[in-house]
Amino acid sequence: MNDICYYCQKKSKATGKLEQKELQKLGHYCNQIIFNHGERILIQNDFSHNITYIKEGLVKVHAKGIKREQILKIVKSPCYLGIPATLSSKINEFSITAISKTIVCFIQPDVFKDFVINNGNFAYEIIIELCKNELYYFNKALNQMQKQIPGKIADALLYFSDVIYMDTCFELPLTRRELGDMTCSSRESVSRVLNDFCKNKIIELNNRNIKILNKASLERIAETG
Repeated sequence: MNDICYYCQKKSKATGKLEQKELQKLGHYCNQIIFNHGERILIQNDFSHNITYIKEGLVKVHAKGIKREQILKIVKSPCYLGIPATLSSKINEFSITAISKTIVCFIQPDVFKDFVINNGNFAYEIIIELCKNELYYFNKALNQMQKQIPGKIADALLYFSDVIYMDTCFELPLTRRELGDMTCSSRESVSRVLNDFCKNKIIELNNRNIKILNKASLERIAETG
C-alpha cells in the first residue's frame, strides 16, 4: 500500500479532495524527481507523457518563437503544468526549466483523467487552476501589446514581489537577458530601465538583489504603462 501521497504535506488543492484510496492509487502511479537549477523538466515539441506537478521549487515556462525565445511565466510551487498538452495535443508546447532546486511529481495521465471523471471536487479545483492560468496569459498578452518597456518591467518586479516572494526585498531569479525575454524587451533596455528606477529611488539594486523603495510609484508605472 503506497501512502506517500496520503501523507504528503505539499498537496495541491485538487489532490486534497481525493479520497484515501485515490491517494494510494496516485502514489502508485506517480514518480517524484528532483531537478537542480538550470535542468530541463519538460522540453518543447517533445511528446507529453505525464501530468507535471511542481511540488517544491521555482521554474520558468519558456518557448521558442519565430525570432527568439520568450519566458511565458515564472511559476512557484505548488502547481500543475502542461495539463492541456498531455490530455489533448500530446506535444509539449513549451519547455520548463528549474531556476531553483525543484521537486516534480510526474503523474500517469490515465490515472489523472480517472480522478477528473470520478471525483467532481478534484475536477473543480483543476478547472479553477486552468482558468487562473488562462486569465494570467490573457492579461499578460494585453499588457505586452499596450505597455511601454518601463510598464512591462514594473509589472515583472511587482509579480516577483507580490506573487513569487511576497516581499519587497528579493533576489531576482533571472538574468537581464532573461528578464528581457519575459518582458519582450532587449537586455540593454532592461538595464536602462532598472537604472532609471534606481536613480528615481523607486528600487535599490545590488547585482540581482532588489529592494522596492517606493511601491506606489512602481504600481503607478505598471498601471499607466
